[in-house]
Amino acid sequence: MFTITELDILEQMKAEGALFILFGGEHCNVCQTLRPQLISLLDKRFPDMRTAYVDCELSPEICAQHSVFSLPVVKVYIDGMLIAEDARAFSPGELMLRIERPYAIWKDGSEQ
Repeated sequence: MFTITELDILEQMKAEGALFILFGGEHCNVCQTLRPQLISLLDKRFPDMRTAYVDCELSPEICAQHSVFSLPVVKVYIDGMLIAEDARAFSPGELMLRIERPYAIWKDGSEQ
């Protein structure tokens, strides 16, 4: 999971391909527990999806630009379009299920 500290880089990553973003914090125990679980699930189920982590304690301006005011927050983009978003208490398994169809459609289109 690539750590993002600059808004411009994040915007470029969002614009092309599939991107999973975890907004968290060093002092957020839920974020630190969730991060390795999400990485494992994403590696298995969505191998072509890029992953990014934004530490809101270090980059509050990025979090504010993305309307992140509580932690953790997950946002998933495909070709610049937000396809899934969850905040605070959520099920990683249910999130993966919601990503499957848009990811499969994107994957089919990118292979042609």
